[in-house]
Amino acid sequence: MRSFRPKLLLSVAVLALLAVPVFAGDLLDANSASADEMAALPHMTMALADSVVASRPFENVGELDGLLSATLDEEAREALYAALFVPISLNNASNANIQLIPGVGRRMAHEFEEYRPYTSIEQFRREIGKYVDEAEVARLEQYVTLQ
Repeated sequence: MRSFRPKLLLSVAVLALLAVPVFAGDLLDANSASADEMAALPHMTMALADSVVASRPFENVGELDGLLSATLDEEAREALYAALFVPISLNNASNANIQLIPGVGRRMAHEFEEYRPYTSIEQFRREIGKYVDEAEVARLEQYVTLQ
């Protein structure tokens, strides 16, 4: 009798990983994600996801935050924003909306604003890359748009 089957164990591990949603690099837009996609996220219920869908479109992430703040505390919303967001305009977003990006505080929000107007995403990468490493710039880039 064999007590260890590497191929079977590997197959089970791969299937388990496929069942776990991966959010890094797969940020959902609250204006286009389905209720089912949102309900699978941390701190979301189907009722809350349905409420998000019914309240669309969100002009900015502050509007989404206003809706979610009635149900979720700040810590839960920040965790959720690692997977669900309304992209912010680099050239027009308010400081408060910039600070809704997980991990962005007053100082980094100021750096976002200091280099306005942005004419390209490359400019964003270059300027913000002065303060954080390449991986963090790539993570932050998911939250922004030039529009």
